[in-house]
Amino acid sequence: MKYLVVDDEPITHQIIAAYCRDLDYMELAGNCYDGVQALSRLAQSPVDLLFLDIQMPKLAGFELLRTLQQTPQVVVISAHREYALESYDFDVCDYLLKPFSLARFLKAVEKARARLAPEEERESAAPAVLVVKDDRAHHQVPLSEIRYIEACRNYCVVHLKDRRLITLEKISTMAERLPEQQFVRIHRSYIVAVAAVRAVSASSLHLDDLQLPVGRTYKGALENFTKK
Repeated sequence: MKYLVVDDEPITHQIIAAYCRDLDYMELAGNCYDGVQALSRLAQSPVDLLFLDIQMPKLAGFELLRTLQQTPQVVVISAHREYALESYDFDVCDYLLKPFSLARFLKAVEKARARLAPEEERESAAPAVLVVKDDRAHHQVPLSEIRYIEACRNYCVVHLKDRRLITLEKISTMAERLPEQQFVRIHRSYIVAVAAVRAVSASSLHLDDLQLPVGRTYKGALENFTKK
C-alpha cells in the first residue's frame, strides 16, 4: 500500500516512518511539507493512502482535497479536534489526533486497507452502518434499521424503523455508499432495503402497509431482485 505523508512538521513524518517500518505491506511514496508539494507529487504518481495534516502553509489539507480530481484513501492527522466533524464531508478513513499511539495508528491503517480490499472481499465484509449527516450531527445508522430512502428535492429522507433522518446528501451518492446485496434503487426517488420488501408486482414494491413505485429506468434492478 503506497502512502504519502503531507504535514509541515518533520516529527510527524518521523513518527509515521517508525510506525510503518515493520509493516511489510506499507511502502513510502514520498514526504510533502505543504499542500502545493502534495498536489504536484500526486499529479505525477497516484498513491493508495494519504496521511494528511489540516493546517499547513500555502495550501491547507481540506483545500488540497477539494482540488484533487481523484482522491486516495485519506487519514487525517491533526492536533485540532475542531476539524473532525468537517473531515467526514470528505469521506476520510479516520481522524488521528496528535499525538497518536502505534495502536491507534494501526487501527486507522486497517480501515484504509479494508477500503482498498478487492471488490469480492469488500462485499463479504459489507459495512454494518451508514453514516448520515443531518443539520445537527453525524449519525451512525445500522443498515438493518433502514427501510427505505426517499429523495425530496434537494435533500433525502432516510426512513428507519422508528424514526427518520433528513440529510442534504444526494440519493445517487447514498446509493453508491450502500451495499448492493442489501439495497436496491427502484426509482429516481427511492432506494429500498431488500429485507423490508414484503411483495413485488410489475410496477411497485410493497413494504408492509407502504407501496412504492418502480421507475421504468429501474425495471432491470427489479428483475434482478426477484431472481435473488
